[in-house]
Amino acid sequence: MTPPSTTTNRDADGRSLDAAADLATRLDAELGRVIIGQAAVRREVLICLLAGGHCLLRGVPGLAKTLLIKTLAAAVHLKFNRIQFTPDLMPSDILGTDVIEEDTATGKRQIRFIPGPVFANIILADEINRTPPRTQAALLEAMQEYQVTVGGVRYPLERPLFVLATENPIEQEGTHPLPEAQLDRFMFNVVIDYPVAGDERRILAETTTGDEVAVRPIATGAELEQARGLVRDLPAADNVVDFALRLVRATRPVDPTAPSVVREWVKWGAGPRAGQALLLGAKAAALLDGRSVPALDDIRAIALPVLRHRMLLNFQAEADGVSTDQVIGKLLDAVTGG
Repeated sequence: MTPPSTTTNRDADGRSLDAAADLATRLDAELGRVIIGQAAVRREVLICLLAGGHCLLRGVPGLAKTLLIKTLAAAVHLKFNRIQFTPDLMPSDILGTDVIEEDTATGKRQIRFIPGPVFANIILADEINRTPPRTQAALLEAMQEYQVTVGGVRYPLERPLFVLATENPIEQEGTHPLPEAQLDRFMFNVVIDYPVAGDERRILAETTTGDEVAVRPIATGAELEQARGLVRDLPAADNVVDFALRLVRATRPVDPTAPSVVREWVKWGAGPRAGQALLLGAKAAALLDGRSVPALDDIRAIALPVLRHRMLLNFQAEADGVSTDQVIGKLLDAVTGG
C-alpha cells in the first residue's frame, strides 16, 4: 500500500505540472492576441523562458521581433527594460556606473552606484550586433552568473532574468558579429521567417485600424520561477539523455561518431552547454504540453534553435551553398535515438 505522504507528494506534483502547463498556455494565448501566426516561434520563445535560458531572435526587419518581446514583457508582472544597441554604446550604459556625490550636511564625498538597464527581469537587447564586442560582452556575466561587476564590486541581479536579443541577418555594414563565447550564452537561436499568406492578410487587415489590443499581465515572477524549478525537477529517461549526448558529440568533426556530413562541412561543433540546452529545452517542451517526462521527439524539435548558433561551418560548406540548418537536418537523420 502506498504511504499517504507519497500519494500527497505525487498529487502535489501533478497539480504543479498542470498549473505550469496552464500558465504556459495562457502566456501563449496572450502572445497570440498580438502576434498573428508565428506559432512555432512563440513556442520556442516560451520553451526558452520556462527552461531559464536566454534567446537570440534573428529575422529581417518588420517581422515583429521587438513586438513579440514587448508583448511577452507586458504579459508578466516583471520589470522590463529595452537597450537599443548602437555603435557608441558603452558597457556602463548597460551595467550602470559609480558617481561621486557630496553630502550637503557633512561636506564629505561618497560613491553611489546608479544601476543600468540590465537591472530588470526581461531585457530586450535590440540589434545587439550593432555595438562592438567590448559592449556586447557586458552582458556575459549577467546572462551566466546573474550578477554584474562594476568598480570591483559585485551586484546581484534579481531573478527571473530573461535576455532576448534581436539581430538583423541581412544588414552587415556597421555590424559586429557576436563572439562565439557570447553566442553560446544564448540557449536558443530562433529564426523568424516571413508569415504565410493567410497570416499576412490578417496582419494587414487587423493592424491598420484604430483598434489596439491591450495585453493583460497574467503571470508573476514567482509563478515563472516555480515553473522553471519544475522544469529542472522533471526526470529524463536514459535514452533521452543518451540521444542528446550522441547528437552533441556528433556535431564535432574530430569525434569518431561524427557522420560524413559533419566531417565534410563543419569546422567547430557544439560544446557541453548545447547538451544541457537540449535536455532543459526538451523538459520545458514536455511541460508546455502538460507531460511529466520529455521524449526523443522533444530533442529533435528543438535541435535547430539549440545547435544553429553553436556550429561553425567551414569554407567547403560555404562553397557548396550549404546552411547550418541543412547540416543539422542531415545530422538528425544520421543520429538515431533509442
